[in-house]
Amino acid sequence: MERIKTAIVGCGMISYIYIKNFQNLFSVIDLVGICDNFAQNAEEKSRLFHVPVMTMEEIKADPEIRLVVNLTGPQAHYPVIKELLEAGKNVYTEKTLCVDFEQGRELAALAKEKGLYLGVAPDTFLGAGLQTARLLIERGMIGRVTSARAAINRSQALNSELFRFIRNPGGGFAYDIGVYYVTALLSLLGPVKKVTGFVSEAREHEARILRAGDFGNTWKTADNNLYAGSMLFENGTVATLHLDGESIDEEQPSLVIYGTEGILNLGDPNSFHGEVRLQFNNSPETLMPFTHGFTGMTLYGPEPPADYGQHRGTGAAEMAWAMIGKRPHRASAELGLHTLEILHGLDVSAAEERVYRMTTTFRQPDPLPCGYTDQILGGMQCDAEGSLV
Repeated sequence: MERIKTAIVGCGMISYIYIKNFQNLFSVIDLVGICDNFAQNAEEKSRLFHVPVMTMEEIKADPEIRLVVNLTGPQAHYPVIKELLEAGKNVYTEKTLCVDFEQGRELAALAKEKGLYLGVAPDTFLGAGLQTARLLIERGMIGRVTSARAAINRSQALNSELFRFIRNPGGGFAYDIGVYYVTALLSLLGPVKKVTGFVSEAREHEARILRAGDFGNTWKTADNNLYAGSMLFENGTVATLHLDGESIDEEQPSLVIYGTEGILNLGDPNSFHGEVRLQFNNSPETLMPFTHGFTGMTLYGPEPPADYGQHRGTGAAEMAWAMIGKRPHRASAELGLHTLEILHGLDVSAAEERVYRMTTTFRQPDPLPCGYTDQILGGMQCDAEGSLV
């Protein structure tokens, strides 16, 4: 079977689950090298997973490496992706495509010009929860979709004490967390036509976690953390978006799809296994069984230090299969760019007090075929990867 030789650039926290999944879950990925500006990060992962450490120059010069997975911080995305595309490498990157919308447009155009694949996380829309919801919508279980609502809260400033990238551009609540909710809506409902938004400027934050090393210091995150927005989809659906990163860390995720015949209440799109609950008139809410694999279930190896990532890397594996089949991939640059423009549009709408009209679009990704599972039955793992082929 053909396998895609792959390298990873960026060996921070999220790389653990990517490497583990590439080695154990996705047969299409042949991970041959890892790279990080901080040598100790790459060396630690190399010892743990027995993957060779490479330099960026070695990765670019190796003609057998066809796919590079970029796990660097958001500010590094633009230069790293551009460098890899110019070297002729197909690239899959963690969210978002980059920090600046115009730079994102440039990267998408460069990939298209060179005939290369460019994939963008989040890939949680390929998980069991959102794929089950997609199937129910397309089979008419809630009738015609009329509206949607997405909301999430967190204390982004408090989290910036532990995760310092949050303080920098690209680390704001909309770009760090809201992107999961926007991508979920786009995967279910297609492209957006217009955006309006209200945004509250980030507040000064005084550090209060002793062990984080900044106790008593103050700063403001570079991005805003509080958004209230509306989106008009090209299919006529109206959606609201409420992102409150100035609240508390007891998250209250909400993703609801309203239809003429019923309502879908969905779980957290920052996971692969968000529950799907269906409600009709005059009936109680019903928990629906998953129709797809990638439930976030840990199947191989030791647990990571925290439940961090589950089936992260599914989008990269699906793109690798698309490269072999010479077909479009689902976590596409166009989808990633459209997501980035919506977040950009919220900021523009708020700053200029006007409706923002979208300038990009994308082809709604095909749903994954149902019936595959990652449950282990009688000692035999049913092959969810087959749904990516």
